[in-house]
Amino acid sequence: MAKRVNTMTVLRREQISPHFVRLYLGGEGFDDFQEAVGAPDDADTDMYVKFVFAPDGVTYPEPFDLQELRTTLPPEQQPVLRTYTVRRVDPQAREILVDFVVHGTEGIAGPWAASVEPGETVRFIGPGSGYRPKSEAPWHLLAADEAGLPAVAAALEALPADAVAKVFIEVAGPDDELDLTAPPGAEIVWVHRGGPAGEVDDSVAGDNAPLIAAVREAQWLDGEPHVFIHGEAQAVMHNLRSYIRKERKVSAGNASISGYWRRGRTEEGFRKWKAELRAAEEAPVSVGRAGR
Repeated sequence: MAKRVNTMTVLRREQISPHFVRLYLGGEGFDDFQEAVGAPDDADTDMYVKFVFAPDGVTYPEPFDLQELRTTLPPEQQPVLRTYTVRRVDPQAREILVDFVVHGTEGIAGPWAASVEPGETVRFIGPGSGYRPKSEAPWHLLAADEAGLPAVAAALEALPADAVAKVFIEVAGPDDELDLTAPPGAEIVWVHRGGPAGEVDDSVAGDNAPLIAAVREAQWLDGEPHVFIHGEAQAVMHNLRSYIRKERKVSAGNASISGYWRRGRTEEGFRKWKAELRAAEEAPVSVGRAGR
């Protein structure tokens, strides 16, 4: 089945912190998007879309057909996909909000978001999703870096008024702390690494990401929490996932834990790494006969 491609228009751009740019998208494609999402109050809070970019100097014919382009064009002319969380869907304004992390000219989507002008057409695949905080959970544990921050912010807004939550968000510094709406029982801790994620050295990244210590040292409340931890793969998948699932014994049904990106890799390289990791985890274990 062909993947659903939506077309929207950039309505406006807002610089919400030194390293975050928010785009407001709308137009005729909003109705199609809303139909896919369903009722906003029931929508998952980690809703994401994959923006479609053309390599420099490449234009695609209309009508746009992603599947045909992938089968007819050489690799260097193929559409490039970049995944971002939908920060909010606003049915009244008929627009969606998407926050982009921007570090100068690094990457594809960030520089584009920092300079795109209202009126430009954008295409994306989706939405996809898989998590919404459970209202019946005794408490919630949410942790993320900049990549996962939009989903955490959306989750906080969806929590019941009496919810209890421990929230840890790793960003470059205090200037990137965003205003969040959360119930009174949500304790939000901002963790500063001292610079953009792609620019700091290994002493505060990967296995040494300050987010890891913040989560591990947090007070563990009574009852099994509903956990959402997303961010850089080394920190999340090789450190926090084992802590939550093995040490704290949180069940799979109450643990949404995944890497959104991997330090030093493009999204294409990250997808390949995840596929290799998944294949290794799913491979049958070969048990040899002991010899003497």
